[in-house]
Amino acid sequence: MTESPRRTDAMRTGEVKHMKWWGWGVEGVGFHHEDKPGFAPFVQKAVGLDLLAAERTERPDFSQLKVPDSTAPEEFVTVLSGIVGAENAVVDDMSRVVHTYGKSLRDLVRIRAGEIERTPDVVVYPADEAEVQGVVDAAVAANAVIIPFGGGSNIAGSLEPHADESRVVVSLDLGRLNRVLGIDTDSGLARIQAGALGPDLEAQLNRDGWTMGHFPDSFTHSTLGGWVATRSSGMQSDKYGDIADIAKGLRVVRAGGILVIRAVPSASTGPSVREMVVGSEGRLGVITEVTVQVHRLPEKRAIYAYFFKNLDHGLAAMQEIAESDAAPSVTRISDANETGFSLATSKESKGIQKKAQAGLMAYLKKRGWNLDEMCLSFIGFEGGEAHAKRQKSIVDRIVRKHHGIGVGKGPGALYDQKKFDTPYIRDFLLDCGAAGDVSETAGPWSKLRGIHAAAYEAADRAYEKIGRKGWIMSHLSHSYHSGACLYFTFAFVFGDDPLGEYDTVKRAIQQAFIDAGGTISHHHGVGLEHAPWLEEDISAQGVAVMSGLFDAADPGGNFNPRKIVV
Repeated sequence: MTESPRRTDAMRTGEVKHMKWWGWGVEGVGFHHEDKPGFAPFVQKAVGLDLLAAERTERPDFSQLKVPDSTAPEEFVTVLSGIVGAENAVVDDMSRVVHTYGKSLRDLVRIRAGEIERTPDVVVYPADEAEVQGVVDAAVAANAVIIPFGGGSNIAGSLEPHADESRVVVSLDLGRLNRVLGIDTDSGLARIQAGALGPDLEAQLNRDGWTMGHFPDSFTHSTLGGWVATRSSGMQSDKYGDIADIAKGLRVVRAGGILVIRAVPSASTGPSVREMVVGSEGRLGVITEVTVQVHRLPEKRAIYAYFFKNLDHGLAAMQEIAESDAAPSVTRISDANETGFSLATSKESKGIQKKAQAGLMAYLKKRGWNLDEMCLSFIGFEGGEAHAKRQKSIVDRIVRKHHGIGVGKGPGALYDQKKFDTPYIRDFLLDCGAAGDVSETAGPWSKLRGIHAAAYEAADRAYEKIGRKGWIMSHLSHSYHSGACLYFTFAFVFGDDPLGEYDTVKRAIQQAFIDAGGTISHHHGVGLEHAPWLEEDISAQGVAVMSGLFDAADPGGNFNPRKIVV
């Protein structure tokens, strides 16, 4: 067992990283289309928005926000200050606004419009588990509400206080608990504090030659505790597993004590309490530490690009790959609409590269391909040199069998480099008065094509209903032996009722998932956003069991109440 060096000075509140209050990511970083000549024409065709003529909204002015006053009694704030230090129990407007919402499109529309009905009353930054316990005990004794906060990237409404909540609301920010505490090198198990952001924990693991292998889209701005609380999946989950597979042990602070799940390979100890915590969105307590499975950094890592004639050929290939002896780290295929989008967001090719691309398109046309139906796929391989080579040879044979063609590592390397930048495009469209959002589901292989078609049909009907020109596209993002995840992106230009129009489209797509045999969410969680469909997904008895769990474990309703199950 090796221990990572411990910091002798606790991280100060001011060192905790937060995204900008009005959008995704950090100040000074954003999406630009000027160097992508195909993007503006694509957006014009897809949703009827002329980017060259569109008027961009100005950055919101924080001074114009009407922030509700904190209702936290001075005595209560004093108690919290005694636990975490006065500088780590704050009630200023900026801190409370930053901790009010996640980063869903609904959240961003409201915050930009200055719609803030309820904020946390006090934000606390504990330095360790003992301070978390102190805060939890004090809050429960005062009958306050506790909402755990990691990176703030949630897009399912899991963070916001209910507008009618009359009790004091405490946002418990885990940002100071950000260390890898130790690595059991014999077992490949690492103890990591729950507030560690993706880049920080990977940097600490990489220094000792390890990786967790979990890379969700939100990786740069989300935390380990948040991943566990929402049942996250990463881009390389095909190899490393979802967070439910990776998280082996847990420490969860509850009123009066700590729920401890030891990291054992497997256990027959009744219904899995570990599984109850994973995906619980803070309703069972505050996750402070997770013991995760880690792996040695791979000797070789590469992502290759492939084209398929159409989605049917591509899905068949993905299914056969999942059933084969190959074990890729990434299996992803975009449908025709998303393939067109991906090509439109590419920078302009020049010289030899431009000629090569033109030659490839000409070759595919000669083979009888309809380029408007073509689908782009990325497949990743990791491990020792011989292992990765063998995996790729298996995959290449399957791709050829399904009339696909490999186009090398160049596009894959670009995808790998830009994979965490997509949310910035959503903010760019929002600046131009357009919605761009996502919904994801999972289903058996036998139902995937039907789910895909149903979502498209539902979106088209919704666009017709709101009278807007709209767009939808999709990709398969995670493969399993029995099925896969389909990840949809939809977009349209707002009319006079942005959130009403958004709700019409979002609801239509979510209902299509259920009606076609999919689930309401593969990895974004439930929160408030997907709760209306929970009973249709897991049955009335399933909701009853879940409600019973939450009510028994938290009889006072102090832990993030009315999330998942209202």
